[in-house]
Amino acid sequence: MAENEVKIALVNPPLLPGMFKHHPLVPLGLAYLASVLEEAGYEVKVFDCPPLSLSHEGLIKSLTKFSPDFVGITCMTMMYPSAVKVASMIKEQLPETVVGVGGPHVTFYDEEALKECSSIDLVVRGEGEQTMLEIATCLREGRKLSSVDGITLRKNGEIVRTPNRSFIQDLDFLPYPAYHLFPMNSYRIYGKKIMPIITSRGCPFQCSFCVTSRMVGRKFRARSSKNVVDELEWLVSEHDADAVCFYDDTLTLDKKRILEICSLIRRRKVNVMWDCQTRVDQISREILEEMAKAGCQLISFGVESGSDKILSRIGKGTTVDQNRRAIMLAKKVGLLVAVSVIIGYPGETVKTINETLKFLWETKPDDAYICFATPYPGTELRKMIEELGWEISNDWSKYNTLTPVFENPEVPGEYMVRLRENFYNKFYSPSYILQHFLKKNLYGRAMARTALNHFIWRIRGLGMG
Repeated sequence: MAENEVKIALVNPPLLPGMFKHHPLVPLGLAYLASVLEEAGYEVKVFDCPPLSLSHEGLIKSLTKFSPDFVGITCMTMMYPSAVKVASMIKEQLPETVVGVGGPHVTFYDEEALKECSSIDLVVRGEGEQTMLEIATCLREGRKLSSVDGITLRKNGEIVRTPNRSFIQDLDFLPYPAYHLFPMNSYRIYGKKIMPIITSRGCPFQCSFCVTSRMVGRKFRARSSKNVVDELEWLVSEHDADAVCFYDDTLTLDKKRILEICSLIRRRKVNVMWDCQTRVDQISREILEEMAKAGCQLISFGVESGSDKILSRIGKGTTVDQNRRAIMLAKKVGLLVAVSVIIGYPGETVKTINETLKFLWETKPDDAYICFATPYPGTELRKMIEELGWEISNDWSKYNTLTPVFENPEVPGEYMVRLRENFYNKFYSPSYILQHFLKKNLYGRAMARTALNHFIWRIRGLGMG
């Protein structure tokens, strides 16, 4: 079999009916897999269903036409039921095609996935680029897939986990994501093209609601400043990016590197606005000022709570005072600030939730995301709730952080839902909409539009009541 005779389809599954439709973002993981496979000479097609509103039936029709040797399906926890449906439909139409599933959910739910769905042939655990290359090579050369590290598969009727794959150490080695295989115009936000970039992997922190350190390791691995700014230039010149969103969990973890990136952006006159996220204990006035000079307009902090007791339960390693100082400092240097908080954590009470809401009103971030504690497979949080014996839902489609999925005896789910709704009804006020609309930059305008949509939805709701 010639090298390019192995055809690979990569799939981001369709949304199931009734699912909350977020604004579609480019699935960066798939874009990297596609570029690595293409560079090695394989024929690759990407089917990113949500932005195209592609149904399961429409997807299977397209896949049957392409007739791939291997289909790789990515899925977050919320999309797992849809991924299972895709796998089953593929096997009906293309029984010879090898079906693999990857992503955070199945990395920690690998054996269960193979037991639940006979149409899934294998699970790719953790970082996928090298694993996918080896799978493709095995298919091309007719070798057994059980020789590939980092997968879970069936062998002689048993479910077998091959050894974990070691992480890619030199991220500069990876080619740029294969955006030419994606419907790039479908990801525009209010007409603007916001392109993603990720410059590091690995997280040394151990927040109990997160699986990052188990997915991509605790050791921080970063691309060189030059490699990052080269890609920023490429995003602007080749892809007409209006703005760039850094997907790194903690962009400022290596202080020297972020200052170098900012300096290079200015020296090479890469004229693009950008946003990023980081931790409140990983910034300084100097870093924030240099970021602002280099085009950063919005910074997001996971502050998680306005209660030190809850921050300690989460294992965040930060304090309410640090949260407050970081927000004030970022505002002082002229950045827009978005924060995310989690409510309903074990140990949470009505009092601690009110402390968090009070914190938001006092610090006045430009935007706030209130999420419900969500015990994803692989997290310490899930283990904690199971040990407490609390009732936990396994309806994975509800794992969107907007729906309470476990019973916390201290704070009922309906109470938290109502509290969250009341917060936004006040927060997204007519004065908020006007204030952000007048900021005249992309991020301020986007916040104003989000708030306006919420306001209209609320007025309509009142009218229908």
